[in-house]
Amino acid sequence: MIMFMSNIVSILLMTEFVLGNFANVLLALVNCNDWTKRPKISADGILTALAFCRIVMFWAMLINWYVIVYNLTLYNSEVKIIVHVALTVSNHFSNWLATSLSIFYLLKIANFSSLIFLHLKWRVKSVVLMMMLGTSLFLFFQVAVLSMDEAIQTNEYEGNTTQKIKLRDTLHLSNVTLFTLTNFIPFTMSLTSFLLLIFSLWKHLRQMQLNGKGSQDPSTKVHIKAMQTVISFLFLFVIYILALILSVWNSNQLQKEPVQMLYDVILIMYPSIHSCILIW
Repeated sequence: MIMFMSNIVSILLMTEFVLGNFANVLLALVNCNDWTKRPKISADGILTALAFCRIVMFWAMLINWYVIVYNLTLYNSEVKIIVHVALTVSNHFSNWLATSLSIFYLLKIANFSSLIFLHLKWRVKSVVLMMMLGTSLFLFFQVAVLSMDEAIQTNEYEGNTTQKIKLRDTLHLSNVTLFTLTNFIPFTMSLTSFLLLIFSLWKHLRQMQLNGKGSQDPSTKVHIKAMQTVISFLFLFVIYILALILSVWNSNQLQKEPVQMLYDVILIMYPSIHSCILIW
């Protein structure tokens, strides 16, 4: 029974991997072509960078899954750290680029009279750039803690074992705390963008009704399309975050192959399906 389930999950994983790579390669080629015509921070540039990050994430996930499931002895400490760092970096930029896309849509589409909002709207490119550069600080600390955590786990039984176990537990707790924080913040920002888009749409529809006009004007359609993009991202991101948090905080359970494979199916589902939705 376990063998049968493992085969089913393996088929699902490979299907998601192929679908996700195809979708992101297509997304990168189309938007990269448009971006080269106007090489500035735009939706095309964000989508191109997002697609490249997710391609890296897919391959890192596949290597990590393949090595764990088949217990390859070639998976030494150096390779393990490289794969985990690649996963962390690609996951970080994938989440923040998707979040910056939500904020980009909000600032470009929504209409508010607030001076703060108008200030951000006029400087939308600077907002996106500063947000990506600012969050790199989180990434730096996360990669540093992750590398130390992996190194301690590898050499756990060398030297002073008791001291190393205490240090390992401290580093592991710091790692999962940073990991949870860096995934929760972009989700909160995307959720805020979605709620503000709803409020902006409601204000726009009310204004249209007062003016005696229909509700199917171009601005309404743009609002709805942006909201569809953001809500699809939020729905998949919630599932992804829950799976990530559970996998990190219950790392002992991941030693069991079926549990590991189930987590991998859920994790790879988010970037695969979301990229297909972006193409649609």
